Amino acid sequence: SSPHLVQVRERIRINGQPISKDLFSKYFWLVYNRLEETKDPACASMPAYFRFLTVMAFHVFLQEKVDLAVVEVGIGGAYDCTNIIRAPVVCGVSSLGIDHTSILGDTMEKIAWQKGGIFKPGVPAFTVAQPEGPLEVLRDRAQERECPLYLCPELDAFEGDNQVLELGLAGTHQRSNAALALQLARTWLQLRGCRGKVGGQDGDGGIRPRCGPQGLSGAPVPPGLGELKEVPSGTELVGRLVPLAPTFRPTDAMIQGLRDTEWLGRTQVLPHGPVTWYLDGAHTTSSIQACVRWFRQAALNQDKPQDGSEVRVLLFNATGGRDTAALLKLLLPCHFDYAVFCPNFTEVSMASNADQQNFNVTLETALTRCLENQQTWTRLLEEKAGQDPWLSAPLRAGGLLQPAPARGTLLLVPPAPRPLNSPALVFPCLAQALRWVAQGRDPHLAAPTATGAHHPAASSGAVLLQEAAAIRVLVTGSLHLVGGVLRLLDPALSQ
Repeated sequence: SSPHLVQVRERIRINGQPISKDLFSKYFWLVYNRLEETKDPACASMPAYFRFLTVMAFHVFLQEKVDLAVVEVGIGGAYDCTNIIRAPVVCGVSSLGIDHTSILGDTMEKIAWQKGGIFKPGVPAFTVAQPEGPLEVLRDRAQERECPLYLCPELDAFEGDNQVLELGLAGTHQRSNAALALQLARTWLQLRGCRGKVGGQDGDGGIRPRCGPQGLSGAPVPPGLGELKEVPSGTELVGRLVPLAPTFRPTDAMIQGLRDTEWLGRTQVLPHGPVTWYLDGAHTTSSIQACVRWFRQAALNQDKPQDGSEVRVLLFNATGGRDTAALLKLLLPCHFDYAVFCPNFTEVSMASNADQQNFNVTLETALTRCLENQQTWTRLLEEKAGQDPWLSAPLRAGGLLQPAPARGTLLLVPPAPRPLNSPALVFPCLAQALRWVAQGRDPHLAAPTATGAHHPAASSGAVLLQEAAAIRVLVTGSLHLVGGVLRLLDPALSQ
């Protein structure tokens, strides 16, 4: 899976656990040296970062003799380097969103075409409810590749009498992910001859693959696998020709799996005393909308402190060519008291943190992006609230970044007339941003240093944050941002 949050080893897991440092080092150098020895002299270059890790992951899975490999594409699907598996056991396409438009295209239909590139002849594939246009594209891609494509029923359809499926992951959007996971797991179990262990089903419309040779995952991968049966009359069709997959009774193991699933950085809540951190790596319009729904339910519907002193803080950053104005606009209904923008660097100096360093982005470039986001947020607030008296002077990026000589600290100095209570602040790294938000009230974080205290931004909102009965912080916009926050809030993750 990708990207990683704290350590690169998270991308290659066995039995749910990142491989050990020793194992990672062993296989890294095995693969690196073999590639170095055998590369074409005329094209003397090594695979790029993600491609190298993909090759390495396949090597690890083969050498460690895993029974099943779950491989998530990096970007798109059709031309993704993970798409070299010729005969996977089963394929799945989750809810589509607009992302990586410079590579995949700027419409849902173009992105659906790329995603459908993972379909293989005779290999069953599943997807979840999609808009009609993209679903038609997936259907057409499946037909041209002779791939039997099914639509997953809603998770409710798997809930029998008095049986409510509980999910370890919060957020209503996780229900479609869970329905997809159930179908993928059951298909693999059927292929392994575990039909008696995958629960009963309603009707007789199941997928009946034949046994065959072993594939990369260790599961049988026969030719003509899981051929699409003629759709029975009365079967519900969505998007004209995509049949609804049959429901079945989840096994006890499946029910427990859904309930016990944990995934750091997705709808994750970390209560640290009076400060509660809400972490979600949403970075597309659809995922931000889901994040807002989750946050409003998880945080804003909580009982307010008796004295009513609750402060809401947004910690945001976005990377790549994403439309941050569109993302920030979706976050306005949460009514944040403060918005904090900073790069994804945990510290200003990243020399000791190679796992989270992006060598393609300089601190200056990242800070410029943060300043632009701060301007956008301020403009959105003004448009929403009208010309509020204390926001009458728009924050301008130019000339507001002032260094504190002692440690090279950068703090955004807001303009008059209310310099001590700016609703939008920029910090140069996550450590400084988190210390400002927590104001010494999170036992996992050190208190803010005196350095830079003479800058107005250092004391902006400090009294409110220090005295509030509850501080609720939403961290979103980038999985890398969430990973950096986790690294600081839970140092054990770096071990």
